[in-house]
Amino acid sequence: MKTAIIQTLTNNFESYAKKTESGVEFWLARDLQSLLGYTKWDNFLNVVSKAKTACEVSGHEIYDHFADVGKMVSIGSGAETEISDIMLTRYACYLIAQNGDPRKEEIAFAQTYFALQTRKLEVIERRLLESERLSARKKLAETEKELSGVIFEQTGSDKNFGIIRSKGDKALFGYTTEQMKNKWQVPKGRALADFAPTIILKAKDFATEITIFNAKANQMKTEQKISNEHITNNKSVRKTLIERGIRPESLPAEEDIQKVDRKLKSEDKKGLKNPPSLDNK
Repeated sequence: MKTAIIQTLTNNFESYAKKTESGVEFWLARDLQSLLGYTKWDNFLNVVSKAKTACEVSGHEIYDHFADVGKMVSIGSGAETEISDIMLTRYACYLIAQNGDPRKEEIAFAQTYFALQTRKLEVIERRLLESERLSARKKLAETEKELSGVIFEQTGSDKNFGIIRSKGDKALFGYTTEQMKNKWQVPKGRALADFAPTIILKAKDFATEITIFNAKANQMKTEQKISNEHITNNKSVRKTLIERGIRPESLPAEEDIQKVDRKLKSEDKKGLKNPPSLDNK
């Protein structure tokens, strides 16, 4: 496909893109019908129907991506009539293109156009989730460091902090730290939290924050009291998670947080080397 044709098609597709009040990008099916080279609405609806099925099979709600709407059109002499139309998200457009005839130039272009745009959104979503997990891991490390400091200040020693933390793990998972490391295949010498899902990192952080608060508020002067407090808090958090259908010990391990950190930093460096300019708008 020639560059000039690609540029024309890109401009055409982007010129028809609209946004809802909440900022969600969409296309109208009547416009997409024309962009994809379909002359008959009924023929185009057959492709839309297949796309809806693909949407449902992929686990998405159809009405989140295909919304029926009405559209006023002129019928001459200043009169108008309402015809049916469909608001389509970018994902819906992608599915429609995938169910079209790739021998048509417009379809072949749309398949690539919407696939790349959808992939960009997936990359953004993946990065946000990884950043959230990295942030949760750093927060837990800070909170545990604070608890260690509280234990030292109030008992005169923090040599058994690791034991207290392990007792918290046993209360949260129902398994010891070592058992969970074996379950998640954590490399020797690495922290269990480095492979924990975000929900677990936040759960451990919450339990630890409560321990810190109560240890200070109640002036706990012995490791035993602080340890018992930490066990109680982790048991309470575990109870809440299970009530919501989440069993901490049954969750799979996540990617090594150190690898995630390196990957995000590498992506940031690449972005800084090639910053977008005003000429590329």
